[in-house]
Amino acid sequence: MNLHIDDFKNDDVATLKLSGEIDAYTAPQLKEKLLGYVKEYDEVQVDLEKVNYMDSTGLGVFISALKTSKENESKFKLINLQENVYRLFNITGLNEVIDIENTVQGGM
Repeated sequence: MNLHIDDFKNDDVATLKLSGEIDAYTAPQLKEKLLGYVKEYDEVQVDLEKVNYMDSTGLGVFISALKTSKENESKFKLINLQENVYRLFNITGLNEVIDIENTVQGGM
């Protein structure tokens, strides 16, 4: 499956709304776009409400974004995660280091 990325910009805040799957095939596209936004904006939110699958490659993208945001002194957070996607962050302990808000109940 593919990954679709919609972006919304408001002053110094950018929101990326993702839909589809984040895996080894789609992660490079996401990483390129996300890291560019983290460098350019004071705050970046990634809305994962319509992401129904993510593998470890996706985790790597978000770790890179977190590192880049710290280097650029910007904010980075994930919002509206499906339970199955949030579980990956929880199992790996990344929910303790990445700002995550609004976990969605149930699945798609």
